[in-house]
Amino acid sequence: MSRDLKNIALSRQADLLDISRSSFYYEPIIDPEDIGIMNAIDEIFTEYPFYGHRRIREDLRTDYEISIGKKRTISLMKNMGLEAIYPKKKWHLSDPDKDTRKYPYLLSGLPIVDSNQVWGTDITYVKLLKGFAYLVAIIDWFSRYVVSWELSDTLEIEFCLNNLRRALSVGTPNIHNSDQGSHFTSQRYIDILDNQESIKISMDGRGRCMDNIFTERLWRTVKYENIYLNEYGNINEARDGLTEYFTFYNEKRKHQSLNYRTPAQIYFTK
Repeated sequence: MSRDLKNIALSRQADLLDISRSSFYYEPIIDPEDIGIMNAIDEIFTEYPFYGHRRIREDLRTDYEISIGKKRTISLMKNMGLEAIYPKKKWHLSDPDKDTRKYPYLLSGLPIVDSNQVWGTDITYVKLLKGFAYLVAIIDWFSRYVVSWELSDTLEIEFCLNNLRRALSVGTPNIHNSDQGSHFTSQRYIDILDNQESIKISMDGRGRCMDNIFTERLWRTVKYENIYLNEYGNINEARDGLTEYFTFYNEKRKHQSLNYRTPAQIYFTK
């Protein structure tokens, strides 16, 4: 297989693997000091996902003895993908398509009464001993079942697209909810949803990270029960560990809010 690939142009290999050509050359530039600060920001934001950069700066100073300026705080938060707090006019991970559409929030006051009624998705930062990665997941709101997840060492959109395709091979939601981040407003992402005519698209209001509350709770659970305890050395270790954890989360971890049943028991009960 590898011998055959040598005769295929990189652009064609990228198309076959559904990744960007730049991924072949990607080598992360990691500043150890920045990694330490970002890990501290991650812990603060996981505990208080409604915090903006001012409160995070203050907690860095008082709780971690880290004093940095406003611009550096915002820059590091941007690198971590913490954009939902800020107006899209100023903060975004990549330039969205000029024809990008925004969608209204459809879930206010809506009773969630069945599996595949609402899916929520989001991206979070994952700290590693020698760097960091990004985790995207799609969670069923009714059952708390993690339908699909994907880990990446870059914020390029492909890992979100692959995650959505994998989720749609499991089921189809009535409503897909996300924030207004550039990944989820990308025309490439929207096109996949639009191809499923029965799916309605919902997006959180700007600066309202708690509109996607079930995904925020998932991140807190995953980090405190797995990521912070294991101190993964690299993305491969993290991927193996999270594979084991999400199996446990879906199939063995009983939720009080589900009357001590597992997400899988609820999700696959028809």
